[in-house]
Amino acid sequence: MNFGPVTPPAMPPSHDEIYAHVRQLLIELFEVEPEKIRPDAQLNQDLEIDSIDAIDLVLKLKDYTGRKIKPEEFKHVRTVGDVVNTVQAIVAVAA
Repeated sequence: MNFGPVTPPAMPPSHDEIYAHVRQLLIELFEVEPEKIRPDAQLNQDLEIDSIDAIDLVLKLKDYTGRKIKPEEFKHVRTVGDVVNTVQAIVAVAA
């Protein structure tokens, strides 16, 4: 029996790919100046992302990951690096 070619499962995005996507979202959605976006940048204090903005960001990340994101998964998020690490953990579970 020939079942045709086997397609390997899609690899989850790398840390750098996730960072680039998050960075682009921050620039496009919230008009954050690119030079302010660093892994250690505080979302609220440094980038002026408020709780309503954070909800918008999570919705966009839901589209990006294709997974429902539970509020408790983002409860500890304070920095850009936290966002990237959380998204990376979410896509790793999905893979």
